[in-house]
Amino acid sequence: MTVPPSGPAADSTALLTDHYELTMLQASLAAGTADRRAVFELFPRRLPEGRRYGVVAGVGRALEALESFTFGDAELAVLAEVLDGPTLNRLAEYRFSGDIWGYPEGEMYFPHSPLLVVESTFAEAVLLETLLLSIYNHDSAIASAASRMTLAAGERPCIEMGSRRTHEQAAVAAARAAYIAGFVSTSNLAARARYGVPTAGTSAHSFTLLHDTEEQAFRAQVDSLGRGTTLLVDTYDVAGAVRLAVQVAGPELGAVRIDSGDLAALAVQVRRQLDDLGNTDTRIIVTSDLDEYAIAALAAAPVDGYGVGTQLVTGSGHPAAGFVYKLVAREGASGELEPVAKKSKDKASVGGRKFALRRRSAAGVAEAEIIGVGTPPVGEEDDRPLLSPLVRSGEVVGREPLDAARARHQAARAELPLAIHAMSRGEPAIDTVFA
Repeated sequence: MTVPPSGPAADSTALLTDHYELTMLQASLAAGTADRRAVFELFPRRLPEGRRYGVVAGVGRALEALESFTFGDAELAVLAEVLDGPTLNRLAEYRFSGDIWGYPEGEMYFPHSPLLVVESTFAEAVLLETLLLSIYNHDSAIASAASRMTLAAGERPCIEMGSRRTHEQAAVAAARAAYIAGFVSTSNLAARARYGVPTAGTSAHSFTLLHDTEEQAFRAQVDSLGRGTTLLVDTYDVAGAVRLAVQVAGPELGAVRIDSGDLAALAVQVRRQLDDLGNTDTRIIVTSDLDEYAIAALAAAPVDGYGVGTQLVTGSGHPAAGFVYKLVAREGASGELEPVAKKSKDKASVGGRKFALRRRSAAGVAEAEIIGVGTPPVGEEDDRPLLSPLVRSGEVVGREPLDAARARHQAARAELPLAIHAMSRGEPAIDTVFA
């Protein structure tokens, strides 16, 4: 006998929101303003302190969440204690029917970039605020940190391995965002299953400690995974472990991993030892609380790849991107959209539905983020439009493969000035200009 669920449906995203979104709906329904046409925009007022650019991530996840944003019997039962009858009836019929434009996933962003433009009725658009912000703020923070790490790493691969350092579902989203920003793989199997992110993994110190000797552990791993595997060599003595690893796997040993100590100094010692033993093709992978600064500091060391965990999944000091979702236009008495804007101190916004362009020099280098209201200017400058249709009349039209976002990120980052390669604190790489 199947027992029906007692709580909200697992596949609905409708309750991943704040209470006040629904009380605003209730009050606007009573006032007769709920169905006024409205435009909301999701944007950053500034970049995290010291950062030179940000990376847009979460677009695909947000589109999936939008399609599941419906109120079934279970969701309505939860809300019956806090909302009136007309509001519950409206929610029972809720389906987003408006239009959404946005920066595509993997694109760069700067202060005031209109990452999402949502046009619908107030009733439909206001309910999406918390859901969109929670996805975009998390995923873009991770992608922005990951981009700095892959930039510092250069051609050396980065592996995401931070699942145990964050919420179990955030770990899946973090792996996805990191892949967009250039990480080559993740340890998280759910990210492989849901999004096709490549996974990798070998063993931890517990595997070595399980066996009577380090040699037994190495032989067990090589017998199971092949000579091309990566052996962890810092459980006891690094030099001794490297010698054993070569004895067991021979010149075909894929890599050794160092997870503690002075990584730069150990990498030099291990590289010399491997070469002396004839294992010139065996790579050196380092882990242990790496961030973009540590990766940059290892640039001169003979390191072949990096495994990054805690600092990645926490945004390397900036766990949220700081995006806001604001009403910028609403239907006036004439039936036309009228600009509206918040004017409070330090939190002012610019009214009106925006366009956004990336202005580039004749050499193809980004020079400015051009943002304005109305029709984009047409001139001789090399201006690249940034907003693409994501949802049209309630139907998702902006879905794309994850590899498309990954490729876009590489191309968009390559457009930016060389100043982005500096890991020191600085101003945004390009200015935001209001047209």
